[in-house]
Amino acid sequence: MKIAVIGYGYWGPNLVRNFTWTQGAEVKFVCDQDLSQLERVSAMFPNVEKLTTDYNEVLQDASVDAVAISTPTRSHYPLAKAALLAGKHVLVEKPMTETSAQGLELCELAEQKGLVLMTDHTFIYTGAVKKIEELVSSGEIGEVYYFDSVRVNLGLFQNDVNVLWDLAPHDLSIMLYALKKQPTAVSAHGMAHVKGQPENIAYLTVYFADQTLAHFHVNWLSPIKVRLTMIAGAKKMIVWDDLLNTEKIKVYDTGVHLADSREDVYKSLVQYRTGDMWAPKLENQEALRVECAHFLDCIQNKKESLTSGRFGLTIVAMLEAAEQSLQEQGRIIPLEPQ
Repeated sequence: MKIAVIGYGYWGPNLVRNFTWTQGAEVKFVCDQDLSQLERVSAMFPNVEKLTTDYNEVLQDASVDAVAISTPTRSHYPLAKAALLAGKHVLVEKPMTETSAQGLELCELAEQKGLVLMTDHTFIYTGAVKKIEELVSSGEIGEVYYFDSVRVNLGLFQNDVNVLWDLAPHDLSIMLYALKKQPTAVSAHGMAHVKGQPENIAYLTVYFADQTLAHFHVNWLSPIKVRLTMIAGAKKMIVWDDLLNTEKIKVYDTGVHLADSREDVYKSLVQYRTGDMWAPKLENQEALRVECAHFLDCIQNKKESLTSGRFGLTIVAMLEAAEQSLQEQGRIIPLEPQ
């Protein structure tokens, strides 16, 4: 299967490398407007057949089966739409589009043409997130009470998007995949501390139809780097520290229950239970390699991707609503099912 990688900046080299090493795939094109970037391709991946600055050259080549788009968010919609219209399958970097209207149009276009539209939410393909999803879906941790995530660092300020659009897609995708629940509303608060720049710190709350609550803290202006997620269930609780080299996930046999006898009521209405902690074994494969192979499998076997266009659309809709809430001092914004 012949692949074209569009955009050879930060993420593009990783896509070229992984598609090159994935059985059944061949990177035929790398397209970038910067000639110096294309020179790097020649040095690192001499097997790439064609280098070009003209995207139309990729679209007009009938031998190209799929394109992987790794460009700034504002260009995702026009590039993906042109590729779908040209009959190419599409893998597009997150967030999928700038607006949910654009995302919906791409989803409907892909569905009409029978093409795979997949979003590059790479964390879904990590061993850690797969294990979290397994623990939740199996019922081992019980009914989920809350999903709490912190993703902060002293990071690069983006000129075109705020910290929510930059960092939150990671954790929103993990939440959506692990919980298998559709959010009903969002609320967000944030602040821009650097004049002329977008918000650099934000707190996002996501609501569901039941009692599950999700909360996300994202920040470009932190003295330390933190990548921590906690998921509390009625039976057990999960702590995931993605910065650890080993034992990234810990499962705690910890919880609470209501007193069930009159004698216990006088002691405390809530009884705390603390048991063992264990660290499950995780798959040790590069997530992007798994994702690239999954993309090919979905094309060849006409399967729906774990991170389909509709999956990416739900995340864009959450970000769009969060942006509105941010501008309206945290007003709760309802979400429509995507």
